[in-house]
Amino acid sequence: MSDRPLRLAVIIASTRTGRFGETVARWFVTRAQQHDDLQLDVIDLYGLQLPDNLDDSPQTKAFTARIDAADAFVIVTPEYNHGYPAGLKRAIDAVRDEWRAKPVGFVSYGGLAGGLRAVEQLRQVFAELHAVGIRDTVSFHMAYDQFDSDGQVRDPETANTAAATLLRQLVWWARALHAARVAQPYPA
Repeated sequence: MSDRPLRLAVIIASTRTGRFGETVARWFVTRAQQHDDLQLDVIDLYGLQLPDNLDDSPQTKAFTARIDAADAFVIVTPEYNHGYPAGLKRAIDAVRDEWRAKPVGFVSYGGLAGGLRAVEQLRQVFAELHAVGIRDTVSFHMAYDQFDSDGQVRDPETANTAAATLLRQLVWWARALHAARVAQPYPA
């Protein structure tokens, strides 16, 4: 495992027109690209048509394959009405076993809470799916004020430090869990 890059799926959760998630995700992806040990797959849920339940449609199969191929995930999510987006819930529920025994990190954004209420709900959902939530997150409180008109973070030192911490922990968990899955299948 250590000789190949980890496959990190960065999932952009917002599906609203005019969303801010692309800006936040672009910033995070530039941080993750600085890690030679990561191979990125950006999964944008905008326009992705997934069913309310498990099915065998081509779009669901393609999405499931991308989730299955990932060693780790980072969810870039806003907070809508103290929760996470419905499209993200649909995407999470469209697959099941492919989340198991893999780490999930969170980059959130929103108003005063910075999306952290959405993250706390997501931790419960991913725990039910036997995924491992990374404790440290990146959150942007009053997100529109945290980025300039070019999509650059106004306080790069704080944001970059938080992203570096998240990525270090995510890589550690991804390597440990991958080794465990290879040694013995996860007993779900």
